Amino acid sequence: MAWLARYRAPLTAAIIVAIAALALTTLHHLTQTVSLHAARVAFRAIPSGNIALALALTAVSYLALTFYDVLALRIIRHPLAWRTAALASFSSYALSHNLGFSALTGGSARYRVYHAAGLDAADVARIVVIAGTTFSLGILVVAGTGLLLSSGPLTIGGLSLSPIAVLVAGCSMMAAVFALPLASALGLRGIGFRQWSVPVPTPGQAIAQIGVSILDLGAASGALFVLLPGADAAMLPAFMLAYSLALLVSLVSHVPGGIGVFEATILAIVPGDRAALLASLFAYRAIYYLLPLGLAVMLFTVREGRQLRNSAALRIADAQAVATSLAPLLLSALTFVGGVLLLLSGALPPLPERLSELRNVVPLPFVEASHIAASLVGTALLILAPGLYRRLDGAWLAVRALLIAGALFSLAKGLDIEEAIVLLGIAGMLQWTRPAFYRHTALTSAPLSPSWLGGIAIAFGLSIWLGLFAYRHVDYQDSLWWEFAWSGNAPRFLRAMVAAAVVLVAACIWRLLAPAEPAPTGGAIDPEILARALASADRTDAMLALTGDKRFLNSDDRDAFLMYQVKGRSWIVMGDPVGPRDRWPELLWSIRTMADAAQGRLLLYQISDAVLPLAIELGLHIIKCGEEAQVSLAGFTLEGSAASGLRQAERRLARGGARFEVIPASQTCEILPELRSISDQWLASKGHQEKSFSLGRFDPAYLAQFDIAVVRQNDRAVAFANIWATPDKSELSLDLMRHRDDSPSGTMDFLFVHLMLWGQSRGYRRFSLGAAPLSGIDPRRLSPLWAKAASLLFNHGERFYGFRGLRAYKAKFSPHWAPRFIAGPGGLSLIHGIADIGALIAEPRA
Repeated sequence: MAWLARYRAPLTAAIIVAIAALALTTLHHLTQTVSLHAARVAFRAIPSGNIALALALTAVSYLALTFYDVLALRIIRHPLAWRTAALASFSSYALSHNLGFSALTGGSARYRVYHAAGLDAADVARIVVIAGTTFSLGILVVAGTGLLLSSGPLTIGGLSLSPIAVLVAGCSMMAAVFALPLASALGLRGIGFRQWSVPVPTPGQAIAQIGVSILDLGAASGALFVLLPGADAAMLPAFMLAYSLALLVSLVSHVPGGIGVFEATILAIVPGDRAALLASLFAYRAIYYLLPLGLAVMLFTVREGRQLRNSAALRIADAQAVATSLAPLLLSALTFVGGVLLLLSGALPPLPERLSELRNVVPLPFVEASHIAASLVGTALLILAPGLYRRLDGAWLAVRALLIAGALFSLAKGLDIEEAIVLLGIAGMLQWTRPAFYRHTALTSAPLSPSWLGGIAIAFGLSIWLGLFAYRHVDYQDSLWWEFAWSGNAPRFLRAMVAAAVVLVAACIWRLLAPAEPAPTGGAIDPEILARALASADRTDAMLALTGDKRFLNSDDRDAFLMYQVKGRSWIVMGDPVGPRDRWPELLWSIRTMADAAQGRLLLYQISDAVLPLAIELGLHIIKCGEEAQVSLAGFTLEGSAASGLRQAERRLARGGARFEVIPASQTCEILPELRSISDQWLASKGHQEKSFSLGRFDPAYLAQFDIAVVRQNDRAVAFANIWATPDKSELSLDLMRHRDDSPSGTMDFLFVHLMLWGQSRGYRRFSLGAAPLSGIDPRRLSPLWAKAASLLFNHGERFYGFRGLRAYKAKFSPHWAPRFIAGPGGLSLIHGIADIGALIAEPRA
């Protein structure tokens, strides 16, 4: 099923688009007898008092939503101020209500706010789960109440329920609601999987969750109920069931904002005049969905724009406010909405009185061109909106120009003043938050993701449905395409949709035919820089600079460097920077800026504790990846009981004819054919391939640069290793360690012992046995999730990798264990980054 994992994202997007298409088709069928004129009349007939009441109930609902997060923070025992929780909650729900995928869209907004407040990704995930549970409780209460209020049989679509079935279903839902406080009262304290769990609220907290969810869903459903024509107590049960079912179907479908799905469900269940119902749903969509989104964007734009403009920092590396700004995410969503607005406007006929006024000002060809241009601008906004999310300055420039052009075209095609004001407002908010869009990456460097393409397809489908709804009274004829008249609204719609479709198809084809990104390449480092940097290096893994599979970033003084490689979106730095430590900040901030500008994630792999302060300053998340075994050569000896095993192995092999020797680098080429046979046999017997990045490979050009330690049995080479040594003799180590299948047992012990004695005699201070992955991570009850998962893998993952066996082997040399770390972004990005590290290391080399 590897293909399923590979194509999961596009398949998911395709399924969601198919669901949206089905919903719009159903909506078209349900409104078959409804005309646009009737819907407009019904919309204008909604009393202003009812609209005011719907606005008030919307405010109550969003206020209640903030307490979802307040309660969740208390349940996970990390309470924060209401202001912080409200900020995270309001931005989260304003996005997820309109875009769907609440775990991603709303979760992203929550993570930005809560991470700044000191919470880690696991805690944010717990908040999302608890808030989602609270919301589900509200849906059950609304549905259960609707069932219990039904006094007789109930028909939902084609399903008929008897009075007894209605009563049983209602009681079951209400019982499910109170199962949570009951379980808590009976002693349940947590629910989870393996090492990750979500705490169960106390009975009091559970009751509070139910109360908050009732207030939220009651106010949210009430905002729609007061907009319905002739709403009374008799239709309340059917309405409550329809509302809860519409919410549930919208959530399960993952269609952005439940577009079409929500409306079709309400129309299918709630009785009444379809035109008036449709008008009420349009009003509700504007009041409960779009208005809060616009308000959220305005609030964050003013707040963050002021912070960004008042910041004295001019560089990305110095402006934390830029990196954590929510403005790009919110403005990206609002730009997408602006594009949808232009497409929907192009599908609807203009108001006759405004078109009459326009007729006296501009000629017909100008109106026709403006109508098509407005739809094309809307299409371009849909395509460019992801660029704002990625903080691209090119997207900022293009979107700002398109919004201004779209406002002018809106006025020129039908005096759509309100539409022009909205577009200019978005342009103004973009201008105010200009510092947040700092990346200079080309717009063409990042393709549209499947989710964005799915959203664009749904928006385009919605505009087509609306146009078909508006002009269903017009009989299609081929001559419509060439009809140009002031009253020719249907031809204008057809031409605009075709033009927009051509642009969308062209954009998709262009992306498909675009050249693939070049594969990451390595190169040689300047020998002068290498020599100057190694003069102050105290770790032998600096020799990985000679493998030829890395990129390099040099200091301005050309006496220090760091080595890195790019895998996917991950910029992975190998080990500590090499060179004087006062050059390290310059190098790490430079690579941080480069990765950020390229929309990549920075990871520092196998760094020592010397880099930790800098990694924290970079804003990276730290996890321990294992320990490195270091033997002090000054005190190394084969005497005493602690070294009895090593002593016996060494003497046994020596008696059997084993001999240790070091071949100087100047003579390495002479023995490479013999060493290759050992290497090839070792690779074949282990079923391995040459790997890269964190270790060397059998490459003659690489091995020729090092002394080689060889073990001979009766003058036949049976094992070898290339020697790494720092020029200041602070550390000695080795890289490739390979032996023949028929080498005597204990051969590698013999090699290690003699190499340590060899280094000891030459004044080296320590010997590195390399890292033991996942070693030394002690899981506690309050340890983070990564520590618990690492400990679980270390203790129970022997069949995948010999974690415990490797540490036990190195422990017999009585080493000092030095911790090694990975530093990277938080949350899911860190998981993706670690996966990229694994893929880079496992990448086979010729």
